[in-house]
Amino acid sequence: MRKFSIKDWAVEDQPRKKLMQKGSSALSNAELLTILINTGNTFFSANDIAKHLLNATENSLHKLAALSVKDMVNLKIKGLGEAKAIAIAASLELGIRRQTDSIHKKQVSSSKDVASYLQATMQFLQREVFAIVLLNRANRIIHYEIISEGGITGTVADPRIILKKALENNATGIILCHNHPSGNLKPSQADEMLTRKIKNAAAFLDILVTDHIIVSHEGYFSFADEGML
Repeated sequence: MRKFSIKDWAVEDQPRKKLMQKGSSALSNAELLTILINTGNTFFSANDIAKHLLNATENSLHKLAALSVKDMVNLKIKGLGEAKAIAIAASLELGIRRQTDSIHKKQVSSSKDVASYLQATMQFLQREVFAIVLLNRANRIIHYEIISEGGITGTVADPRIILKKALENNATGIILCHNHPSGNLKPSQADEMLTRKIKNAAAFLDILVTDHIIVSHEGYFSFADEGML
């Protein structure tokens, strides 16, 4: 039996033609991935590869976005090599950057204002990282930076490095932030101790620690909202 390729589909069902005629929102996740994958091989069409990839990540774009290029290649899906994995990873990163673009220079008046940015930036990471968001006197974000990276279960942040970054950027406020790859949002005792340590040290420099936000794919936890600062 002859194998049918995407070119054999009805014109209105071909992903590229469908996108041109109806817009990207009309396409399924598999169809969008099919466009990125572009070509198949002897065994699978581009659409087959896309469906296998989604199946391997339980049809979750969150889980797909958490995969590195190496992780995708290691799934051993026939037809999904390094070049295709790179194209997919680059596309997903653009989506994350698009989501976070609007936060820069935004005035922060609540934890929600910055939590969405942190979630988009950090929730897909498979290792725990500790980052800072620096604010000026108008409570506008002037700088974001990952300070340290750890393992799956934790990371260590040096208060001296954090305060040095704040001084270098003339910041008057700091929002501490880290992710929990496990999904659990409850702060540990170490999280609470570190927060107090940095808050007390920053006070000597007239810098205010306004919040410590923990993010994961489950949501976020704000120390300020919970009265823990």
